[in-house]
Amino acid sequence: MKFSEKWLREWVNPAISTEQLSEQLSMAGLEVDGIEAVAPEFSGVVVGEVVDCGQHPDADKLRVTKVNVGGDELLDIVCGAPNCRLGLKVVVAVVGAVLPGDFKIKKAKLRGQPSHGMLCSASELGLSDDHDGIIELPLDAPIGQDIREYLQLDDVSIEVDLTPNRADCLGIKGLAREVGVLNQLPVQSVAVEPVPAQTTHKRGIVLQAPQACPRYLGRVIENVNMQAKTPTWMKERLRRSGVRSIDPVVDVTNYVLLELGHPMHAFDNDALQGDVQVRLAKDKEKLVLLDGQEVELADNTLVIADEHKALAMAGIFGGEHSGVTAQTKHIFLESAFFAPDAIKGRARQYGLHTDASHRYERGVDYKLQREAMERATALLLSIVGGQAGPVVEAVSEAHLPAERQVTLQRANLDRLIGIHIDTDKVTDIFQRLGLNVQQGQESWTVDVPSYRFDIAIAEDLIEEVARVYGYHNIPPAAPSASLQMSKHQERNTPLMLMKQRLVSLGYQEAITYSFVDPKVQKSLYPDLNALELPHPISVEMSSMRLSLWPGLLQAVSYNQKRQQSQVALFETGLRFLPDANEAAGVSQQAVIGGVLAGIRQTEHWDMTTAAVDFFDIKAAVEALIATAAAPDEFSFKAVEHSALHPGQAAAVYRNGKQVGLLGAIHPQFEKELKLNGRTYVFELELDALSERRIPQAKEISRYPANRRDIALLVKDSHTVADILACIEKFGGNQLVGLNLFDLYRGKGIAEGYKSLAISLTLQDPARTLEEHEIQAVVERILAALSEQFEASLRD
Repeated sequence: MKFSEKWLREWVNPAISTEQLSEQLSMAGLEVDGIEAVAPEFSGVVVGEVVDCGQHPDADKLRVTKVNVGGDELLDIVCGAPNCRLGLKVVVAVVGAVLPGDFKIKKAKLRGQPSHGMLCSASELGLSDDHDGIIELPLDAPIGQDIREYLQLDDVSIEVDLTPNRADCLGIKGLAREVGVLNQLPVQSVAVEPVPAQTTHKRGIVLQAPQACPRYLGRVIENVNMQAKTPTWMKERLRRSGVRSIDPVVDVTNYVLLELGHPMHAFDNDALQGDVQVRLAKDKEKLVLLDGQEVELADNTLVIADEHKALAMAGIFGGEHSGVTAQTKHIFLESAFFAPDAIKGRARQYGLHTDASHRYERGVDYKLQREAMERATALLLSIVGGQAGPVVEAVSEAHLPAERQVTLQRANLDRLIGIHIDTDKVTDIFQRLGLNVQQGQESWTVDVPSYRFDIAIAEDLIEEVARVYGYHNIPPAAPSASLQMSKHQERNTPLMLMKQRLVSLGYQEAITYSFVDPKVQKSLYPDLNALELPHPISVEMSSMRLSLWPGLLQAVSYNQKRQQSQVALFETGLRFLPDANEAAGVSQQAVIGGVLAGIRQTEHWDMTTAAVDFFDIKAAVEALIATAAAPDEFSFKAVEHSALHPGQAAAVYRNGKQVGLLGAIHPQFEKELKLNGRTYVFELELDALSERRIPQAKEISRYPANRRDIALLVKDSHTVADILACIEKFGGNQLVGLNLFDLYRGKGIAEGYKSLAISLTLQDPARTLEEHEIQAVVERILAALSEQFEASLRD
């Protein structure tokens, strides 16, 4: 918003400079974008009166005048302005005057006639672009007075960039209220008295859309003189606020908009038929606007209409055919409250933006309509004359904004501002802001005035206190934070670490429902009774899952149907197992599960395409164990499970307790689950993986390591894991490396036997091992293997 500083200071005049005022407004949240002088520098320009005006003898378009500027003699001035005439009060640049652009006025002759000065237009003084004629001053303008003093041109226009929540400051009244609050000064508002009706003529008002327009006031003013001129003081205030003077009626409505912040509109009363209706537009109803543009209205647009046609887009733009013209004799003056939601976006919908829509979108005081009506009526009667009829008001109290109360607690105020402001100071701030406040022991309860649409919660009140108290008065304080050691134990493995390990192996995380198809689940777990939902989403989602596998297997089927040849998914979540010891009859267990299907690697010219197998899923489980826990505490044992393929199923144990399962899905379920090919799964309890072994630092041996390879001949029934465990047990501390590097069955090996080639790495941290010491360890290991597994060295 742009406004004149002198106009503002008529309402409230703090003893501070223009720069200080601008800084004060900016710090209060009303950011000043610019300060501009209302007139450029010039001197020697005074008020004069044309006392003689005759035709130039040698030029048709020039006139020879004598002008009284209050001196001892009349000035002979030649003027070419078409509006120059006898008795006119004019602006005169006398000899020696300096006009904008460093243009100096000197004595001259124009077509043989002396000219001792110049009668000035607004463009020649840099006041506007109007150069159609000289400036016409009121007849009471004092002759000889400096024009800068008479028009108060030593003034500046201040432009404020208001945030959308501060619509209450889109008028001099609101700005003056803010300046008064900031400087603790009273505001001298304009006295608005009701204008008594001088005629009985009125026009009825019908609110057909009360939710969009709950209050509408109208008044007929008869016998107005549209040939009257807008007063110079009003034109100047409009100009300094960035508004162009049009005609006295429009100028008055614009003036009230700038003064009170309330938009108004005037119609040609003779162009209206019947009652005024406030309604929503009919779909594709057409309206010609004041600028000549024809728009096709949507049915969400509020319009002002009479009984036959739309007259204006409510709160946005007037219509051409009902607008005030130079021939208008009677006007219908409108003052209304339109709900912000009814106006928001409507102007942009039609590519428009007006001062009225700008204000109505943000919110106008819903109690200001009558004051605006009386103020505009008084101004109009003083300028264009006429007789005012009674004010007709249509109101829907149920649709007016509700009065609000907001309570602010002292503790919240101190916490958010960061300092303690005296209670009496806070109460005074609220009172100066025009808020009716009831002070409690440790709180304030505020009645929000009708013009403050932005105050709805306690934080809004805190903002008011802070900005009025002054942000610069709040001392800067560095944020303080007390450091506290994390309670996370190093022995606990973060779940994210496990997920990252699986992702690095090519798995992708999936999220499936906790409720599954009971038929599928019963097939996989025939011996377990799952918890059934009393009100399921569907029959196929009516059973709480006993494992992550049903959801993951459905995800595999979904992807395979979409030609995904390689599927590797994992999920973390809860499974719900029957438990008689629990109150609900079910216990929740956090697990991590995975599924693997399809080919091992994507097709490649240098690689053989092969399907995944049991050892691929086992490798993922071993990698997970190695990442999250102590691998030597885990073991795998063959097991039979209703959901898994016989001979391709294993249980995972930690320190003798079963903590998981892995294997291939039983072939009988592949068709039922719509799986394409062999599918492998695993599931592990998260609690079993969460506790890991903390690494223990020890000295690195500086002495050489020695490798010995042994080839063992054992029965097929003995597992490699048991054999390696035996070697670790009897190898002692000097066995630092153990690896199975070959497995052989075939020629030279008896049926039912296998050959295992194992490397042993021996090292001592304190000395170099002698040959006989190394041999002693190897013989001890061979003796133990022979005793426990009937193993022998292969020839």
